[in-house]
Amino acid sequence: QMQASPLAMYSKVALVGAMVGCASAFSPAALPSLARGSVARGPQMQAKSASVPFLNKPAKLDGSLVGDVGFDPLGISTLGDMKFLREAEIKHGRVAMLATTGAIVQDLYKFPGVSKVIGDAKMIGAHDKFISEAHAGNQQAFAMHQIIFWVGFLELVTMPALFETLNGGSRAPGDFMFDPLGMGKKDIKSMSLKEIKNGRLAMIGISGIVHHYFITGKGPIELLSNFKAL
Repeated sequence: QMQASPLAMYSKVALVGAMVGCASAFSPAALPSLARGSVARGPQMQAKSASVPFLNKPAKLDGSLVGDVGFDPLGISTLGDMKFLREAEIKHGRVAMLATTGAIVQDLYKFPGVSKVIGDAKMIGAHDKFISEAHAGNQQAFAMHQIIFWVGFLELVTMPALFETLNGGSRAPGDFMFDPLGMGKKDIKSMSLKEIKNGRLAMIGISGIVHHYFITGKGPIELLSNFKAL
């Protein structure tokens, strides 16, 4: 029987030692331990928008405003004071509701004397006709100038109310104490939500009505009653 050489034995001992050293690196004693009082935390997930689940919830839309569903894909809520933005939304919604109503009514009824001034013109065409007739010297056509004047006047007289809201006053955005029918006396929160929803729908509606008028030259009712695919 041949006796192993000293060199071979030393090589085996060194190999076994190296393996033991590598194994000891994965032993529980070598693993890092949490200090007393420390908390293991995983990655923090940002809350998602309730209306658009694949987008993050806007920081300023915390649900405190009536009609807030976390919908702000363009990040408009980051552009300024939320009270000012809510005031603008309510005002644009109210104007859009009036505009949508007017766009529909003009297809159903003509006020006496209007046809003598602008003929069958409507919507944007009615505006242009009023202006051109006024420049031609038609005194009745200055009705458009009166509308622009009074709208501007209302903007000026309501500015103090807006400043009160922005300066930390108790006035809620859009509140001008105007409720002749008493619709907000029973449930102001419910009526405010209805106003916001109808205003948003009207803004989309009047946008569609105006663009269809640009394409076809017809009002909403006229377009529906004489619909032809483009």
